[in-house]
Amino acid sequence: MSKVKYQIAIGCCVLGITLPVYADFSFGDPKSDSGAFTVSGALRVNYQNKDYGEPSPDQKVKLDAVILRLAYDSPEWFGKTEYRCYQYDKLCDFSTLLYAYAGYRLNTTDHITFGLQPIPFGPSRFWDSSFYASLNNTLGLQDVSDLGVNYHFELPSATQVDLAYFAIDGGRYHGSSKDAARYSANLVSSSDPLKTNLSEKNMWMARVDQNLKFLNTDDLKVSVGGSYWYSDIENHITSSNGSRNTWSVFNRINYKDLNIVTTAGKQIIKNKDEVNPNLSTSGSFDSEYDIANTGYFYTIDTSYIFRNVKDVFNISPYLVLSGLNKKENDFANSQRNIVGINWNYKNISLYTEYLMSKNDPFVGGTVNSLAKGDDGKWNKLLNLMLIYNF
Repeated sequence: MSKVKYQIAIGCCVLGITLPVYADFSFGDPKSDSGAFTVSGALRVNYQNKDYGEPSPDQKVKLDAVILRLAYDSPEWFGKTEYRCYQYDKLCDFSTLLYAYAGYRLNTTDHITFGLQPIPFGPSRFWDSSFYASLNNTLGLQDVSDLGVNYHFELPSATQVDLAYFAIDGGRYHGSSKDAARYSANLVSSSDPLKTNLSEKNMWMARVDQNLKFLNTDDLKVSVGGSYWYSDIENHITSSNGSRNTWSVFNRINYKDLNIVTTAGKQIIKNKDEVNPNLSTSGSFDSEYDIANTGYFYTIDTSYIFRNVKDVFNISPYLVLSGLNKKENDFANSQRNIVGINWNYKNISLYTEYLMSKNDPFVGGTVNSLAKGDDGKWNKLLNLMLIYNF
């Protein structure tokens, strides 16, 4: 047996031995006044094969993350929190809070949530079907949690509206970097004195999602929407305030088991920085990197679900195309494209996906990839993620 196959087998065996130990735990009744508490989580095992033009020393099976979730649900109140412990070199060398929020139901459709929570920007928290996520996740537009309040309400016209204010970003947690030990990609204070030193505050957001009922049938569901994000950018070097103006439009098409989600928009960041007026330093997953201040972004997600294959599996192949087209003429555009399959059996999931990227800091690139760019070559990554939810 080859070394890679041996490592995968050992990793799967370790996960298999661990599975029976864990089970979700819940007590109470969500329909009662006292509500119900639930404790759950996940274990993740990962293998990556990197084709970045030179041999990679870290192609091995390893424990990726341990995840703990707590939830409360009652007729009026609800709340959720999630904390993750990642393993890069050793367990919990990077750990972070994803969200911690509470909410109050005004009626069956409308509610208010407050705390550290996913922002209402784009079609949903996740813009695509892949595990690795589109380039817009690294850009800091998708799957972001900030600290604030969100009011969600729905109209008889099948219109869903979110109005939100976030005072500050999600903050930094435990890691080795100066300010990039974060789950969400945020503007950060760089460890490099020649880079920007920024923080974001007073984030105002609005999202409208409209179900096109006149097009809908039993098999077809279509919706369109848009979102807007304005915030203050505090420059700690110049003691000036800049701004972010970012918008997106999106469209969902669901025909039987086929799903297509398209998202596009434009980001404009004015950082008031004299040295780096066209780029800003961002950080996530304990790494910092530069992003272009102005550009058009997009994600196209196509997926299909084969249900109850052999009465055992749900299998979902997907294709994700994403990119950032930058305004500056000397900045090279970035792309991340993903093809993969998600295999689901009860509470076990396996993502098998292949990434092809260029000018991408998290797929063979450098800190300059999302701004000026790197060598512009296509880098490839095979990503396998085994997840046990308990």
